[in-house]
Amino acid sequence: MRSTTGSIEEVSEAVTELREALVRAGIVLPSLGLDVVTLAAGDPCRPLIELGRCTVETARLLAAAVLPGEEGGRS
Repeated sequence: MRSTTGSIEEVSEAVTELREALVRAGIVLPSLGLDVVTLAAGDPCRPLIELGRCTVETARLLAAAVLPGEEGGRS
């Protein structure tokens, strides 16, 4: 089992990687970060990443980045 510190460091690295990837795709999620509620929860070895809220435009950019080539939505 990993220590809490190791998990927090791992999640922080994942947040940084995701933030950098999103920036390269032209997407900014201002609320992206560690979920402090899960850090204080009973199982601190499983902290979560908070993606936060976004605008409709950002949601569409995310959808396009996740499913490239599927312009116009689903049929």
